[in-house]
Amino acid sequence: MRKGKVDMTHGSGGRAMAQLIEELFVKHFDNDLLRQGNDQALFNVDPGRLVMSTDGHVVSPLFFPGGDIGSLSVHGTINDVAMSGAKPLYIAAGFILEEGFELSKLEEIVISMAAASKDAGVPIVTGDTKVVEKGKGDGVFITTTGIGLVPDGVNIAGNLAKPGDVVLINGFLGDHGVAIMSSRENLEFETKIVSDSAPLHDLVAKMVAAVPGVKCLRDPTRGGLATTLNEIAQQSGVGMQLEEDAIPMRKEVVAACELLGLDPLYVANEGKLIAICAPEDATVLLEAMNQHPLGENAAIIGLVTDDNMGFVTMETAFGGNRIVDWLAGEQLPRIC
Repeated sequence: MRKGKVDMTHGSGGRAMAQLIEELFVKHFDNDLLRQGNDQALFNVDPGRLVMSTDGHVVSPLFFPGGDIGSLSVHGTINDVAMSGAKPLYIAAGFILEEGFELSKLEEIVISMAAASKDAGVPIVTGDTKVVEKGKGDGVFITTTGIGLVPDGVNIAGNLAKPGDVVLINGFLGDHGVAIMSSRENLEFETKIVSDSAPLHDLVAKMVAAVPGVKCLRDPTRGGLATTLNEIAQQSGVGMQLEEDAIPMRKEVVAACELLGLDPLYVANEGKLIAICAPEDATVLLEAMNQHPLGENAAIIGLVTDDNMGFVTMETAFGGNRIVDWLAGEQLPRIC
């Protein structure tokens, strides 16, 4: 590799590009489908309904406490597929590299991405690489597409919430967004805050096995809990009523948000999911979540209400009631 950095020949389609693909991407992502060496991956799937999701990852900084853009790109796509109740099957990955980016850093990202993929059991089977001139990128951007298979009898969507349904979350909010901002601002706390980035498909499988009729699943990434619940309320034509005291948040995250002038309800997460189910299923679903490592701090945080205006409100710790509205913009850019 020339001078240990990406150069324009790595995106030229010639020998340098072939060498980069073989010695970096194929080496670490290696699997039978990828080694087919075609411009696509050919595979068989069981009968059923397929789901597909795609996502672009532009997080800054590229490396942060608890993860990096590589592992994040895998987790984010797996989770988007899993929120339909699907079993994620395969991932495709596209890399936009900036001329001059250090190949050692790129390999670190690829190694992390490969480990996340293999740990989750969801292989990266095809991809693409492009190089842009120095100053026209930001090191590396990654686009991932995932496909998955939805089991028979599972029907999970954002338009299925009904008044009286129960809203649950699988753990502490805001860890990812605060970890990113702490890195950007060089903030230090008594307890290190790390990203919650994690693949949620195994947790989802346990939840669906316990409560096949779970209605809605959504991972509250950009815009956090508040924005995600507003999206579901709009899709379903309902309202939401939250209980502030019931929402799990680390004291370090709350303190960091106060310092940074952020509202933790709008801070991004990468290993959290919101679940909505019928009231008679709530106890069983909560128990199933609590029995999984990624749901041991799960909690019931509110109810779906009869409100065709779609308002999300929250009873505060002081006994008042607050409207939890959409954000006009984004609290934290470049968060995923």
